[in-house]
Amino acid sequence: MIKKEEIEKNYCGAEDCPITATIDVIGGKWKPIIIWLLIPGEKRFGELHRMIPGIALKVLSRQLKELEADGIISRKAYPEVPPRVEYSLSEKGRSLTDIMVSLSEWSRANLMSADTV
Repeated sequence: MIKKEEIEKNYCGAEDCPITATIDVIGGKWKPIIIWLLIPGEKRFGELHRMIPGIALKVLSRQLKELEADGIISRKAYPEVPPRVEYSLSEKGRSLTDIMVSLSEWSRANLMSADTV
């Protein structure tokens, strides 16, 4: 018979889950979209804003700052007037490409097909 203490010791909580750590960095409403849009190449702030209907400028700015702080994207500012800033995936961010493509394929097959609606 297994003791209750043994079960509790073997239990791995959500805080120990590596997927939870990943979702903390790239999850949410806007971050996956930003990452997806940067896979083909760099984009300027205004481009991203136009490509993401419904996102507020302040929210886009905050999400970009968080992704940069987590090392997912790189920000390059050019000393021009008016200022020009370009965002691209960092090496760490590019390592998410296969995962994002897999998520996209899964979504198309399981959520967007006529059979599931």
